Amino acid sequence: MGKAVTVSEYLLRTADSSDLDALAAVYRRSSLSNDGDRDALLARVDLLSFDGAHLAEGRTRVAVAEGRIVGFVTTLVGGSVLELEDLFVDPDWMRRGVGRLLVDDALVTARSSGCTGLEVTANPHALAFYLRVGFGGDTPVETELGAGARMRLDVDEE
Repeated sequence: MGKAVTVSEYLLRTADSSDLDALAAVYRRSSLSNDGDRDALLARVDLLSFDGAHLAEGRTRVAVAEGRIVGFVTTLVGGSVLELEDLFVDPDWMRRGVGRLLVDDALVTARSSGCTGLEVTANPHALAFYLRVGFGGDTPVETELGAGARMRLDVDEE
């Protein structure tokens, strides 16, 4: 994955094992911040567990502001596509450009990996965000928490 870079007031860098507790906290807070998912998640607390098994692979990038992790994205190359496995922003930092910044960072990763697109399975409350940052399509899919949508963002060459 890429090196550490500073964009605006955020530092973007690759996560490591020392970030596990901070990532787990952002994951849990972000997951529970949506009223539509909260009850289902609390009924399946196993889905609120973030083990960070992928950290050793260097597939998670974090956004750091004011000395703490405020969001992260985990990606996986699958053929010609870069899959967004996780994209979470701390609720106190939502609507401040962190999610868009992480998608833009994933685009850099996709380009450098020779991928032609980013793909994601979006839950209904995230659909508007993904549309705003350029994803298209909304092929219905089922997830562990119910209905979702498969979406794609084509990677433009620079």
